[in-house]
Order: sequence, then structure tokens, then C-alpha cells
Amino acid sequence: MNHEGLEESLHMDNSYLRLLDQKDVLCLVDGQHYPPVTKWTIEEIEKVGADIVGILFLGGTEKVKNAVEELGGGGKYKLYIDEEKKGLPLSLLDQALDEVTPDIVIDLSDEPVVDYGDRFKLASLVISHDVIYYGSDFMFSPPKRHKILNKPSFSIIGTGKRVGKTAISVSIARIMKENGYDPAIVCMGRGGPPDPVHVDVSKTELNADTLLNIAKKGEHAASDYWEDALLAQVPTIGCRRCGGGMTGDPFSSNVLKGADMTNDIPQDFVIMEGSGPTFPPVKTDENIVIIGAGQPIRNIKEYFGEYRLKISKLAIVTMCEEPMVNEKKLEKIKKGILKINPDIRLALTIFRPQPLGDIKGKKVFLTTTAPEKVSKILVDHIEKEHDCKVVGVSNKLSNSPELKKDLDEGLGEADVLLTEIKAASIDMAAMMASENDVEIVFMHNEAEIIDGNVESIEKEILSICENILHDRGEKI
Repeated sequence: MNHEGLEESLHMDNSYLRLLDQKDVLCLVDGQHYPPVTKWTIEEIEKVGADIVGILFLGGTEKVKNAVEELGGGGKYKLYIDEEKKGLPLSLLDQALDEVTPDIVIDLSDEPVVDYGDRFKLASLVISHDVIYYGSDFMFSPPKRHKILNKPSFSIIGTGKRVGKTAISVSIARIMKENGYDPAIVCMGRGGPPDPVHVDVSKTELNADTLLNIAKKGEHAASDYWEDALLAQVPTIGCRRCGGGMTGDPFSSNVLKGADMTNDIPQDFVIMEGSGPTFPPVKTDENIVIIGAGQPIRNIKEYFGEYRLKISKLAIVTMCEEPMVNEKKLEKIKKGILKINPDIRLALTIFRPQPLGDIKGKKVFLTTTAPEKVSKILVDHIEKEHDCKVVGVSNKLSNSPELKKDLDEGLGEADVLLTEIKAASIDMAAMMASENDVEIVFMHNEAEIIDGNVESIEKEILSICENILHDRGEKI
């Protein structure tokens, strides 16, 4: 279509004008604009080739009556008007998105009817319907999730970094394996391999020596796919990604190639594990979201944390204890999540270290990514549950120079290095332990429920798996 002249009136370059061509559009308007101006803008949008399938009034009462007469004359457009006028009409927008199923929502409103916070709420709702949310100088798109997988699947996504997503992935994979499923995990990390790597646990012996040999070759032996494979003892496929958008898209990745590899391995279920707040760019049957209680509460309930909650079946909130979070904030998190998604299954949890080897009666040096302020909790638990003595702790796995200082000072007193598989845990902590004849024991952080509306994570995971199989028409 010829867009000549429209760039001047719509203030859009040609690439964006082409985006609207032959698309179904729902327009968000307010009652404070002069109705002929709104009508003129809608007519300009139609000249691009867009089909206006509905108009929704966000608020502003000054000119709504006239605007309805101006825009709805002759029944050309389906109008949505909030008769109650009680704040942002999100439920009405939800209804409109279901009824007119637009490709794009164009926001033609402005202050004071909507503010910055309102627009994130609008965006979160719109993109949760897999619809683009577009305005005069912004556009938010749903993450591109390609249909590649042939097997039942779910994604494990997060609201941020260091929320315990990999630990939860390990626990979920263990649950599935113990209950007759045969899962594989596809991981994506900022330190992932240039080509996807398949770790077949039936053919690869996974232990400290394995990871040390990988590190000696210059590879990232603490990448998530090695951690998942060793701790969960399930096959993994390691991928890489760079960058992360606000709604969850990576800027670049080789995840599509890695996901496609699952179609040729025998495992019957696929777990797609995200990276930080970045999604696997692959369509799955369901989503599970992991949230860190220590995060700023706005990052959980607002911005695009809200979007992540809207599209998820189960939310697992981690690190729900002092000093990471107080009871008042925890209650706000809980109520906020359930307000955004009343149907979501919600587990509030704490992490407790679970060594994969015998440390009874031994002197232990602990390395972890957990904040220093929770060190006493971890040490007390390890000493009580495993009848050992913790002689040193480093919380600096993500800071190699500081980690080396801690190891130089305390590792010599230890019989055992107890470590997570994270960051510099292999190429520095385990390497130094090996050089000093200190035994290496890896640990898993197991989540324990303390609150929420679920009885157990195991029951929830099995229910999700069964529902996915039922919806796909496959045998449970």
C-alpha cells in the first residue's frame, strides 16, 4: 500500500506503517481528547491498511459522550466503555482482547488518563494475549516463542537473576524422574557453548574430575547445563544467549537449534530453562515462574514482572526468610501475586543446602553465591544436619579475585570443599581444592515450602505434567 503522506500525520516511519497493513487493530482512547481529533487519527490508521476491530475508552469523562457519538456512529466500530469508571478498565480490556482478537493494540490515550505505571499494566495484559502493544514512541511485543518441540514441555522462567531458577529446575527434574517421567533440560546461559552441547548422563560419568577436565580445556564447566546434568542426573542440552529484552526475548541465542535436538533424543518431556528474566525463545505447553523474595517488590508486581505472573501456572517464591525479606514485605508479595493472577498456584519457599556426598565429621569450607547475610543460616543447617564443622565460608563465587582471597585464607584448614556449581566454582574453587588435596563435594539447594496455596511442589509439578498430557491428548 502507498503510505505517502501518512508518515507526516502519524509520525511513523515506513517500516512501522507496514506493520499495521492488513492487521486487526484495537484502539485505546480517552475521553479528554477532542472527539474529531481521535476520529481523524483512527481514519489515518485505516489508510495504512489496518482494520479497526474495536475502540476501548480508558477513561477521562470530559468528552466521552460526544466521542461515543463521533466514533460509534453507524456501528462501524465495536465500542468498549467502562460504565463504572473505577480506575483503569483492565477487565474490560481483557474482555475486548478475547472478543475481537486483535493483532495489535494501539494506545491513543495520554496523561492524565494514563501514567507510566498504567501503561506497564496495559502492556502486561496485552502481551499476555500474544498481542503487540503499540504507542506513539514505544512498542512492546510478546517474546517470540517458536514452535519447535514435538514433546510435552514447560518453561521455567524468572523475574530476575539469582532467584534460584536452576536449583528449582534441578528439583523439578528430580521429581519427574522419580515419578516415571524421563525429562531432558534445555539450558541457555550467558556463558553457554557456541554450538548446543548434549550431555547424555547415560554415557557420561559426571563428577568433580569431569568438570575439572572441562575447565582445563578452557570451557565453562559451571554452566547451567553441567549443573543440571550433575545434580539432577538427567540429560541436558546447553545453549547460549546474549542480551535480554524487557518482555523476555534474548537478543541472540542458539536455543532454537538446541531445542530442535530434543526431537531426536529418547526423553519424553522437555524442560526449557530460562536465563535470568530472559525466556527460552521456544513455545511450550506451560510456564512456571521463579521469583526471589529479596528482589525489589516493584520488579515482581509491576513492569513486566506482572506479565510473567499472568502467563504462569505455578509461581515459586524463593528465599522467603529473614534477613532476605521481612514478614511485611512477604505478605505484600503474596497478596500482590494473587491479585495479578488469582488462579496461580503459589509456593513460598526457603532454600536449604543438600550435599551430594558424605561430609559427616569433616571440616568443611563452603563456597556459595548466596548473600553473606544468610551465611549463618546455611552454616547452622549444614552443621546440624550433617554433623560436621564449617571452618570457612565464601559468598564470592561470582567474584573470582575475592573468592581466591577467601580460599587462600581458609581452604587449608578444611577436609572438604562444599560448593555450588556456579560461576567460578570449578575453574577456581574446585581447582584450588584439587591442587591442595581437599575433597570436593557439590551441593544442591533444595526448596522447602513455608507458605502459599499449595501442599507440595511435587504434587504441583505432577499435576502440571498430567494436565499437559491431557490437553495434548496423550497417555498419562
